Amino acid sequence: MRQPFAGDRVVIASHNPGKVEEIAALLAPFAVVTIAAGSLGIPEPEETGDSFEANAALKARAAAEASGLPTFADDSGLVVPALGGAPGIYSARWAGPAKDFRLAMERVHRELGDKDRSARFVAVLALAWPQGDTELFRGEVEGTLTWPPRGDRGFGYDPMFIPRGGTLTFGEMDPIEKHRISHRARAFAKLVERYFNGR
Repeated sequence: MRQPFAGDRVVIASHNPGKVEEIAALLAPFAVVTIAAGSLGIPEPEETGDSFEANAALKARAAAEASGLPTFADDSGLVVPALGGAPGIYSARWAGPAKDFRLAMERVHRELGDKDRSARFVAVLALAWPQGDTELFRGEVEGTLTWPPRGDRGFGYDPMFIPRGGTLTFGEMDPIEKHRISHRARAFAKLVERYFNGR
């Protein structure tokens, strides 16, 4: 059920600085103050869902209940059809406890071998209210994987992903350009259409 978006403070339920920064940048034009869940001492819940939607909702609900504020959470990952959809919802886990995405990218490259290198990034953005309502918005961007990785911008698998029709990886791209076309931006555009038009 849609609720009016009142107030100007929202929690971003992520402990990933790259995600917090991207979501905060997307919200900046709407005069919304973003608060990282980590700064409030809210721990990350275990991601026990079996889909991007389930995990995004789980994280958003936990932080909304703990903070008493509307909360955004994002669950996203790299989906590689030639790997059966992996790493998918386990994209962060492929980077190991140290969150070393260089190792994760090397694993994708090694397991792909000479298979088809098409891939897509998927992001599901959840908006949860302290009263319990949650809405989900999904965005995807198609592309191909390249090796070796290129660029030091972005985060995660960005340096090996070239969006369809482009020549630069997300890791090489100007952040403003990436925000315009990324999977997260596409999910966010749906949320803006629903809640922020006219603000």
